[in-house]
Amino acid sequence: MTNRPAAIGPSDPRPLVVHVVYRFDTGGLENGVVNLINNMPARAYRHAVVALTEITSFKDRIRRDDVQFIALNKPPGHSIWLYPRLYRLMKQLRPAIVHTRNLAALEVAAPAWAAGVPVRVHGEHGRDVDDLDGTRRRYQWMRRLYRPFVSHYIALSRDLSSYLTNRVGVPARRVAQIYNGVDVSRFNPVGHAPRPAIVGCPFSGDDLWLVGTVGRMQVVKDQLNLARAFVLALQQAPALKSRLRLVVVGDGVLHEPVRDLLQQAGLAELCWLPGERSDVSDVMRGLSCFVLPSLAEGISNTILEAMATGLPVIATDVGGNPELVTVGQTGVIVPPANPAALAETLVRMAKEPALAARMGEAGRAEVLRRFSLQAMVSAYQSLYDQLVGLPAAVEQKV
Repeated sequence: MTNRPAAIGPSDPRPLVVHVVYRFDTGGLENGVVNLINNMPARAYRHAVVALTEITSFKDRIRRDDVQFIALNKPPGHSIWLYPRLYRLMKQLRPAIVHTRNLAALEVAAPAWAAGVPVRVHGEHGRDVDDLDGTRRRYQWMRRLYRPFVSHYIALSRDLSSYLTNRVGVPARRVAQIYNGVDVSRFNPVGHAPRPAIVGCPFSGDDLWLVGTVGRMQVVKDQLNLARAFVLALQQAPALKSRLRLVVVGDGVLHEPVRDLLQQAGLAELCWLPGERSDVSDVMRGLSCFVLPSLAEGISNTILEAMATGLPVIATDVGGNPELVTVGQTGVIVPPANPAALAETLVRMAKEPALAARMGEAGRAEVLRRFSLQAMVSAYQSLYDQLVGLPAAVEQKV
């Protein structure tokens, strides 16, 4: 169990929110928890983070010193044997709200209910590679099994909201749809200034067109699709070899396959794979165009960060991506797992930098209008306030 000292005793009148995740490490879901805790007024709620497995140094991104971190270090598999421990933990912490996120943490709603936690919120943030379209009956039934123990749901996209109501059978009145928000002061464009060099990157100069992506290098993120598209783009437009460069930031199981594919194509010197970086905002400012080649998404933090930075976005037609990218105005939507379509778009963007710049400017304006961090935090706080003020009852029928 990992703890950071925190003043969360019963003498503190602020309601406690316990955020439950599978693992607290680098990722979009976890970054959303960080942003929420850091930006919600401290006078409103206390917070604790419980990870079913482990908590990494990623926790240091939380700036508040009154947050407790608890890692349960559970092995793979169902957590029913962990229920007594979770029950005791909830009795000890006495939270007003337990907020679980994604299917891997949903089962904690049951021991939280048994321990008398008045409000159990569950967030759906996206799908994984083994249920890309949400059609797996097993996952639907698992969500239905725990549905009686959940007071309210939060869906990050309209797509996920529809999934909860139409496939899982959650009444629409119990589902709130809240978009992620982005820190527009941290992620901001360079404007008309020269594009800054990325620290450690071998590519610099305004004559180059840097196409980049940032994220965990997992199968669901499909960076191999982007690598294949990059190879095809240079085959279709060989003249772009003097300008077009690829930047793939992140670490994971696809790092080596992506590197090998580019080496086999003889293009390794035109690509940079630095692994995970902590200076994502600086990396974004050094790019010319952002690509998200995922097979599945909820609401992508990296798309919002790219738009806030003033970058045109190319994203696959999955999950909430079409809710963020306005085709022809802030970017382009392409089919997933289709390197030919992605390659064609890469070539077009590289050949029409003025169009790309207009899309980037429009993307920044869209983020300021619809996806500010304050809008997200306000929506969560308003929902928490409502739920704490209205005691939740367990649904009687599954």
